[in-house]
Amino acid sequence: MKQMTKILFLITVIGFTSCSPKISSNFTNPQPKLSMDENVALLDIEHNLPENNLIKVGELRFQDSGFSTDCSFNSLMTQARNEARKNGANIVKVLDKKKPDLWSSCYRLKIDLYKYNGDTSSLPQYELKLD
Repeated sequence: MKQMTKILFLITVIGFTSCSPKISSNFTNPQPKLSMDENVALLDIEHNLPENNLIKVGELRFQDSGFSTDCSFNSLMTQARNEARKNGANIVKVLDKKKPDLWSSCYRLKIDLYKYNGDTSSLPQYELKLD
């Protein structure tokens, strides 16, 4: 009976953890955490970074874990924005974007995070759409 309970628990844990996309991160220059009311610009591939006053904070990679759900572009960008705030970045810049295809139902993204010492509201940016 104990063995069956342990197996059921293990299956449940694996089920919950395998539903989220795999996120790998590398923060080489974290900055002080941003508050929730501070603006974080979301720059897609076609948007340009400001030329001056930038500090690269780190990188994020979103990949499909095999059983991922909730991995739309908007969902991943929201997660990236949250990671940016935690590490003091106010720009999320998409470098590479693979759309869902035959092999994966998820977006796969490569993202750089930056701290910009200027007004992020003046940057052209991706607007998250309500799903």
